[in-house]
Amino acid sequence: MTDSRASSAFATHEVTNQPATRGDLDLWGDDPALQTHAETAGADLEHLAAYGARVGMEAMRAAGRDANRQPPELLLFDAGGRRLDEVRFHPAYHDLMQVGIGAGYAALPWEGAKGGHSTHAAMVYLTSQIEPGVCCPMTMTYAAIPALRADKALLAAWVPKLTSRSYNPAARVLARKAGATLGMAMTEKQGGSDVRANATRAVPEGDHYRLTGHKWFCSAPMSDGFLTLAQAGGGLTCFLVPRWLEGGRNGIHIQRLKDKLGNRANASAEIEYHGALAHRLGEEGAGVRTILEMVHHTRLDTAMAPAGLMRAALDHATYWARHRSAFQKQLIDQPLMRSVLADLALDWEGTLALGLHVARAFDGSSPRDRAFARLGVALAKFLGNKLCPGLVYEAMEAMGGMGYVEDTALPLLYREAPLNSIWEGSGNVICLDILRTLAKEPLAGEALSEELAQVAGQDARFDAALRAHMQTFPKPPEEAQARWYAESLATLLTASVLLRHAPDAIAGAYISTRLSEPRGRVAGAIGGVDTDAVLARLGAFS
Repeated sequence: MTDSRASSAFATHEVTNQPATRGDLDLWGDDPALQTHAETAGADLEHLAAYGARVGMEAMRAAGRDANRQPPELLLFDAGGRRLDEVRFHPAYHDLMQVGIGAGYAALPWEGAKGGHSTHAAMVYLTSQIEPGVCCPMTMTYAAIPALRADKALLAAWVPKLTSRSYNPAARVLARKAGATLGMAMTEKQGGSDVRANATRAVPEGDHYRLTGHKWFCSAPMSDGFLTLAQAGGGLTCFLVPRWLEGGRNGIHIQRLKDKLGNRANASAEIEYHGALAHRLGEEGAGVRTILEMVHHTRLDTAMAPAGLMRAALDHATYWARHRSAFQKQLIDQPLMRSVLADLALDWEGTLALGLHVARAFDGSSPRDRAFARLGVALAKFLGNKLCPGLVYEAMEAMGGMGYVEDTALPLLYREAPLNSIWEGSGNVICLDILRTLAKEPLAGEALSEELAQVAGQDARFDAALRAHMQTFPKPPEEAQARWYAESLATLLTASVLLRHAPDAIAGAYISTRLSEPRGRVAGAIGGVDTDAVLARLGAFS
């Protein structure tokens, strides 16, 4: 559709060969790949259809742009010099949060419905296409619930508010709110990923503790509470720190907001604890083990978000190519453009398929499901996030100069593309975790072998690639080869999922270009691919 308020006629020229504005989109109905893989993952398709139509509306997409263009503002003091330690957001941010929380983004997996984690994972994918920044606080709220199981009293007090369908950003104590969100503050300047080097101190005081120390990254500082790590008498321990107490503000001081490359709608901060009241979560010394329950679930979302960013980038590039002509042909009809877009589409569908396949294991309850979820989510997070920045860049280039300006969504997506690889375990940390999981959990390796064996004999090229992997890595390698090993395993696992659930043309093209036939290192440097079949998976872009 064309905006009726916009004029195409100027004194010097007439606007032609420019795609029309798009109006409302149906992010579910126009995405056959999502429909395929959500169904096989056991997700709630009716719920996703409604959510995809809602967040694809023009007004919702505009809200995403507004929230990103006008980033959060830190207010440390009021006019009289009293501490506020608050962050103010554009109203569009709160609108997006209400839509996500109201649709069960954080609650669905814990409400007992079938396919809760798979449905949640698909919602992450859909939301990331509109405004990725709001995913962070909702993801942490979702992921905190397993960690809270370490304390029955905290679980009873917090979980009803965290799984509420009500979003309430008001600054008030938990008991006076219908809904709440939970953030995380783990890393410190001297340690980063090595949280055992944390120096924040926890001193017992009655039935709680007092924390003193600095946190280099606090995600979503306007949350109602934070899971955090501090050194207690028995060692590194996990704590829940409420932001508000019955008597007023807790001793949490915001030092500054991080000036980030992307994720601009979401606030990230440096904070200090000044005798902040905290509730111990789990035993003293068990902090890493306790908070890893949260990290495990946030990793699912960091595996799904890149698929959403890829989808959004490809959506913009393909729409442009279908409505822009050059050299007497539509761009989409240019063979080289088709090769590039089809090549990118294979990475996108592979990332989507693997992420939702792993989400299905999160919905399982058997030891095998849990073991595969722990290993599979690391593989999915590693590969999808390594592919995402390159894909977004190529989509930007497909649009030429338009893709490089802020009038389009591509700069936003490009800034966002590296984030999920860095958050919740950077690439090296994830690869080491894969090796650690295989060493400590034999069932994880057995589950992975079963996954790969399910498609044995279906495609000779896949079988040959799997044999080559086993010859190169008869056992998990030393640390220096961990990235090679993780990439190889994740690609094989993706291919196996596509063989089981995607159309033959998609699985075959993925295997030939990723596992079998020679190819170049850049997007589009492929051959022998049915680009019509691959591009059809991108849906309708009329």
